Amino acid sequence: MSATSATLDRSEIDHFDRLGGEWWNAGGEFELLHRMNPVRIGFLCDQARLRFGGDAASVHPFAGRTALDVGCGGGILAEPLARLGAQTTGIDASGEAIAAATEHAAAAGLDIAYRQETAEGLAATGAQFDIVTAMEIVEHVADMPAFLAALATLVKPGGLLAMSTLNRTARSFALAIVGAEYVMGWVARGTHDWRKFVRPSELAAGLRRQGLEVTAMAGMKLDPLRRQWSLAPHDLSINYLTAAGKP
Repeated sequence: MSATSATLDRSEIDHFDRLGGEWWNAGGEFELLHRMNPVRIGFLCDQARLRFGGDAASVHPFAGRTALDVGCGGGILAEPLARLGAQTTGIDASGEAIAAATEHAAAAGLDIAYRQETAEGLAATGAQFDIVTAMEIVEHVADMPAFLAALATLVKPGGLLAMSTLNRTARSFALAIVGAEYVMGWVARGTHDWRKFVRPSELAAGLRRQGLEVTAMAGMKLDPLRRQWSLAPHDLSINYLTAAGKP
């Protein structure tokens, strides 16, 4: 992996390296991601079915498809992708995260190709995938336009890109920064920089500049008492999902 990658923010990588042992502690630092996963997977399955067709009742809807999870962390999303039938690759700039992901997948008997790599590093090899996911990662990169360009390159023609991130609003500052990091302690302090949150209009414009067609956006809402996430189709004010297709 190139240490001079345009999108790599060294302070962000160091932060996640320090949390490397926490990825599969479902009640630890990444609890909210574990709880968010069913909503992310549901959105992805719906968008993939719209893009590629297929049986909504299938237990392996991604069979015969290749999938790449960019910023895979410890494999929280990559493992469900593999279980849904995709030939799955996961990349992350954090070596500690890749080590945790590799160990957990091996213990679960899952064949997932993990690599310590950046999106633009992998894109430079010519690799392309039917489905590319980049969940909770764009707000951590140093150069968003370069990152989106790499993601677009990694999607096969006719393929699907799915992303999730945080909107840059007063509500997201109050809840995702002050509430989650400083009041409730659900997320480690310093995990997010509100200035790097991305408005839906900014993300959509950036994707269109790379030749992708934005096909769906939907919010995600957290019930803080039950710590349960649900899809909020018309509320993008804090967490939101985006789907885009490549012609």
